[in-house]
Amino acid sequence: MKFTLDIASWDLECEFNNTDHRTELNGTERLIVRRGQPFTVNLHLRSGAYQPGSSALDLTAETGPQPSDQYGTRASFGLTDQIDTSQWSAAVTSHMDMVSLSICSPPDAPIGRWRLSLGQAGQFEFVLLYNPWCTGDMVYMEGEKELEEYVLAQDGIIFRGNSQYPIPTPWNFGQFEDGILDACLRILDMNPKCLRNPGKDASGRRNPIYVSRVISAMVNCNDDQGVLLGKWTNDYTDGVSPMSWRGSVEILRNWDRTACEPVRYGQCWVFAAVACSVSRALGIPSRVITNYQSAHDSNSNLIIELFVDENGQLMKNSRDMIWNYHCWIENWMTRPDLQTGFDGWQAVDPTPQEKSEGVYCCGPIPLKAIKQGEITYKYDGPFIFAEVNADVHTFWKLKDGRTKKVITTTKVGLKISTKSVGSDEREDITHLYKYPEGSEEERETFTKANHQNKLLQQQDNAGLLINVKVSPEMRKGCDFDVFAVVTNNTGSEKKCRLVFGSRAVSYNGILGGNCGFKDLLNSCVRLYQPLGKYLTPLRMNFSNYASHLTEDNLIRLAALLVDYSTQEAYLAVRNIVLVNPEIRVRILGEPKERRKLAAEITLQNPLSVPLLDCCFTVEGSNLTDGKIITERLDSAVEPGQDAKVKIYFTPTRSGLRKLVVDFDSNKLCHVKGYRNVIIGK
Repeated sequence: MKFTLDIASWDLECEFNNTDHRTELNGTERLIVRRGQPFTVNLHLRSGAYQPGSSALDLTAETGPQPSDQYGTRASFGLTDQIDTSQWSAAVTSHMDMVSLSICSPPDAPIGRWRLSLGQAGQFEFVLLYNPWCTGDMVYMEGEKELEEYVLAQDGIIFRGNSQYPIPTPWNFGQFEDGILDACLRILDMNPKCLRNPGKDASGRRNPIYVSRVISAMVNCNDDQGVLLGKWTNDYTDGVSPMSWRGSVEILRNWDRTACEPVRYGQCWVFAAVACSVSRALGIPSRVITNYQSAHDSNSNLIIELFVDENGQLMKNSRDMIWNYHCWIENWMTRPDLQTGFDGWQAVDPTPQEKSEGVYCCGPIPLKAIKQGEITYKYDGPFIFAEVNADVHTFWKLKDGRTKKVITTTKVGLKISTKSVGSDEREDITHLYKYPEGSEEERETFTKANHQNKLLQQQDNAGLLINVKVSPEMRKGCDFDVFAVVTNNTGSEKKCRLVFGSRAVSYNGILGGNCGFKDLLNSCVRLYQPLGKYLTPLRMNFSNYASHLTEDNLIRLAALLVDYSTQEAYLAVRNIVLVNPEIRVRILGEPKERRKLAAEITLQNPLSVPLLDCCFTVEGSNLTDGKIITERLDSAVEPGQDAKVKIYFTPTRSGLRKLVVDFDSNKLCHVKGYRNVIIGK
């Protein structure tokens, strides 16, 4: 005969369980565990004692508003001799002064808030997350260093700049900061699929494919009460410039605090970084990716059609664009919905660009599917394939309305980058998305993707070649030269028109004001041995470009060469990024847990004008206690002088941490810097 345990109270052992499940950085005030891994609850009995084989306890686990055994959102189970990690189970592991109960969820249980009933004694609540340490979980990942980087790391590097000069930008993901997990769970609760059918949505949360798709849709607010509103102009007076964010914490807290009002404003790296924070918070390994020269194919024909005017300047004649760079995330998971061989990293893009199944979201699509040209696989293969592989056709639009195809070497999908495991160095992962250009595998991929345009494209062995040369490093505030270089391989003298211009440009390809221009109507390009070269400099003066630059610090250089004898047009385009001054951070004192520290932060004014309204903003996970430190300077910083502040903070956790700094002023905007700090115990 079975006797039900007479339970008076219980202890959830939050500190022990959370530490064992690697969730202790969320705090130890409540139970947060990972699926497929046992956790311990200690039971205090009112009367009697536990008797092996005779004592009984009926447990019920439920999640969501409409729990159902059929959909895996409800499970009833009793005590067994041993834990079964493949299903909901419970076993007594010791019964001396109290009864230690080990409880385990299956590795495919839906994530989220759960309620567990202990017979008639009552119930407790806990949060269940994905478990990339569990071999049975769809997000299982081998390698402790990789798990440390892609799940537990609260800070990282996002690469911006351009393909010739990738700029590392620090970011505070902050997925374990106070309130962030609750904000991430609210994102799931506010998604339209949950609002329409909460029972089905709760069941769907077992699947990281489904959840990644929800994250992609909910990080932007185009169809729902999502987190961020995108804006790609320079007027952010009714919100915050995307350049000013240093991390995800403030964004997610603001959204959660304001009853899910979209936070203004985001651009691609902000959307991606927030999506990465949410994914890691829920237990999905995630990383931010930067694709340089990223194509935006608006009609899925794998062709980007660009038009330039008679001065070689880009015209807005189509929705197709090439972004200087574009960021998205990759989430790690198996793909049981596809044939074998497509597990691993999946591209997920939360920036609202094109609709997928009627919603502004994109992915997940396996990187292996993109590389192999399997663009019919779920989800959104053609769009991501085009971002890294589209063919670029450029047309010269003449004043009389005629258009002529331009000979150019514009390519997309360059230096696809992410932060390396365990260091701040850039890892080039282009090989995960595409085969080397011109290889047999690349041709097979294009055939499979029906990318006939790329296959039929002939290599132009042109007699005239043009490219743009620049100096290795161009700093904001300096004057410098750039060069149009024409090479003549024709064997005869050529008379040409050379137009060399420069305009400010935003990272997504929108052109701004003129920064310098030269039009040589009758350039004589002679033949020299072995190659004839013609070098034309264009002076870039700070006084000319300063007022036109956007916060991206980018200038588009375009050199258009027209051969009078053949009327052929040749175009070379290059974007340059002007480098901001370095922010120097000096730590004062011995960095130890719970010990107050000081940091001296300095930036030298590189401009020829004073800087006004100078402000340093600082944050860091487990360094600034989840808060943002702001220090303003009362006086102007003259040319060549230092802007300097001292800030104080008390680290809360030991280990390698990142202090992230933003400097802003009237003339020098949103300069980023950081300092890695090793905090001792």
